[in-house]
Amino acid sequence: MTFDPRPVLLEGRAVRLEPLAPAHAEGLLAAARDPVIFRHLLIPPFASVATVGAWIEEALRAQAAGTEVAYATVRCSDGRVVGSTRFIDIRRPHRGLEIGWTWLAPEAQRSAVNTEAKYLMLRQAFEGWGALRVQLKTDANNTQSRTAILRLGAVFEGILRKQLVRPHDGYQRDTAMFSITDQEWPAVKAGLLAKLAR
Repeated sequence: MTFDPRPVLLEGRAVRLEPLAPAHAEGLLAAARDPVIFRHLLIPPFASVATVGAWIEEALRAQAAGTEVAYATVRCSDGRVVGSTRFIDIRRPHRGLEIGWTWLAPEAQRSAVNTEAKYLMLRQAFEGWGALRVQLKTDANNTQSRTAILRLGAVFEGILRKQLVRPHDGYQRDTAMFSITDQEWPAVKAGLLAKLAR
């Protein structure tokens, strides 16, 4: 199986992950109006539709280069854009990638939207593309995100010290790294399906 991630619509009952497009800009701006969303992201809060448009264009350039696959996160119940997520750091020779750049409007956090989005992405990575490893990382100080990643069934691998510097304010980030391997996926999948059934 050739490991070659490309944009594909991922749809569940609670959430639809639509390949990111310029048409999502207004919905993303509305979803991102709470500045707390950006506390642990590497970009400042969106200032305008044009700012979001530039961010989308950057994501699409990375996608065209084959290093990322970007999505708008759409809640199925009302069709609203509630966030965004991506496959990043795509390593074709090693059949590995990362789920990252994930953010959600506060009302969509701690809901079936996030759990199902991760399930759909992990299922696509392992079953659709044949990944051997999917990694997830977050700011070591982001307790909410670290807890959520562990709840998925990912394994904590350690802290990468001073791994990133946030360009707009110089914040030096320690990064908590997690992963799921292809051997672990069946158990992780069962756990996620059980959570979604509840």
